[in-house]
Amino acid sequence: MIDFTLTEEQEELRRTVERFARESVAPVIGDLYEREEFPYEIVAAMGKMGLFGLPFPEEHGGMGGDYFTLCLALEELARVDSSVAITLEAAVSLGAMPIYRFGSEAQKAEWLPRLTSGERLAGFGLTEPGGGSDVPGGMRTTARLDGDHWVINGSKSFITNSGTDITAFVTVTALTGDGEISTILVPNGTPGFTVGRKYSKVGWSASDTRELSFDDVRVPAENLVGERGRGYAQFLRILDEGRIAIAALSVGLAQGCVDECLRYVRERVAFGREIGRYQAIQFKIADMELRVHTARLAYYAAAARMLAGEPFKKEAAIAKLAASNAAMDNAREATQIFGGYGFMNEYPVGRFYRDAKILEVGEGTSEVQRMLIARALGLPASV
Repeated sequence: MIDFTLTEEQEELRRTVERFARESVAPVIGDLYEREEFPYEIVAAMGKMGLFGLPFPEEHGGMGGDYFTLCLALEELARVDSSVAITLEAAVSLGAMPIYRFGSEAQKAEWLPRLTSGERLAGFGLTEPGGGSDVPGGMRTTARLDGDHWVINGSKSFITNSGTDITAFVTVTALTGDGEISTILVPNGTPGFTVGRKYSKVGWSASDTRELSFDDVRVPAENLVGERGRGYAQFLRILDEGRIAIAALSVGLAQGCVDECLRYVRERVAFGREIGRYQAIQFKIADMELRVHTARLAYYAAAARMLAGEPFKKEAAIAKLAASNAAMDNAREATQIFGGYGFMNEYPVGRFYRDAKILEVGEGTSEVQRMLIARALGLPASV
């Protein structure tokens, strides 16, 4: 029987991050969020705590933990704020992990210590303006070998952590032949590589998301990450892992909604009594807790399979779908419980509602997750 009880070390990490989120993130994030300002001081503090190095070995500057410990940290951060949580998630699973999984020894030695310390961030250049979920069919970015350099042309959209003051590089997927997709590391500041203005977003307002363009960008041939032609397969692996991380983040947001509602219903009085005494409110919160509990078990199970070296694509899709649904549903219910105050940005549930929707889109839409689950069940490809 699977035991989902946290070890002593895992519980200590969870409590440490929970305390950090409450004491260091919660008091300042609302102001940063409304100003759409990147939380540099919070990121630096997380770096000192070792959060960016959680799933990496000590030889690369990491903490020697695993992917599940990263998920625990993401859940606790997202209970307070998702901008901070997605900054960590993208920095680790999308920024550093491709180098750790597929990079050369020289690339690991050059970049991983700075990424695992949080001194530098990296972006994941996959999505394109006209591509969306159809990554291979919609890819237009190209890279051709010219002597001992790659020459890259094209654009990417919705790239997290790509334009901060501490961003070091982006890994870019590009067509390097007929139907052949490869991954190339492009340092920030390379001539022809332009980082666009920050998007004006509905949510995740304190995180960094931008469009990137490449105009005859030249980088050394050794900047190829992994094998030529294996770029898409590599990123499918990265996305499978990332879906578990996004599920953990979603669970954190959903749990944060429960936390805020439990506090509010004990203080708010309507029709002569605390609203927490009304069965309609109690049932709403009970359903919210049900969603959190179920979604948490789903991402725990997916992470357990991944760490055991077992196939986990279906389980990651289930976890991401269940958890993002829980986040969206709980954010909606929390806003309803708060009434007019839930529509005010000064209350956390207002941020939660704005942040929840993207969880049904990023790292593969809910429709993509359903497609993956159906294929895993042996159903034919749909049209």
